[in-house]
Amino acid sequence: MNARPDLVTTDLSLQLVVPGGPALPVSAGFRYDSADPYAVHVGFRTGEDEVVEWTFARQLLADGVSHPVGEGDVQVWPSAEDGDHPVSLSLSSPSGSALFEMPLGGLVEFLTRTYTAVPTGSESDFVDLDAELALLVWTDPQG
Repeated sequence: MNARPDLVTTDLSLQLVVPGGPALPVSAGFRYDSADPYAVHVGFRTGEDEVVEWTFARQLLADGVSHPVGEGDVQVWPSAEDGDHPVSLSLSSPSGSALFEMPLGGLVEFLTRTYTAVPTGSESDFVDLDAELALLVWTDPQG
C-alpha cells in the first residue's frame, strides 16, 4: 500500500510587486501531482473566476529558496532580508511580466510535502514511459 499522497495542494497569499506603488495581494493555488513528478502547477487567481496557470520545475522552486535560479520565463530567488523572508518569483511571457513575493514558510512546507510524496531522485519511478512515448508518437488519423 502506498502511504504517500498522490496530490499535494496548498493556497498561498502572494504579493504582486507593483513598481512605484504598494504591493497587491494575490491568492495562488500550488498543486503537485505524483503523476507529473517533475512539475509544480500554480494557479494565480486574477478575478472571481479567472485563473492563470503556470507550470514549472519543482526543483526550480526548491533551489530558489536558497539561491537565485532560472533563466528566461521563470526565475526564483531568496530575499536579502533575514528571518522569514519572502522568496521572489518572476514570470515573463509575450503578454507581460510579473514579480511576486511568496512566503518562505508556506513555500517550504508545500515543497516538503511534495518530497514526501515523491523523494528527490525517484521522480522517474513515477513516470509511465510507455504512455509518454505513446503521446509523442501518436498522430491524428484525421489529420
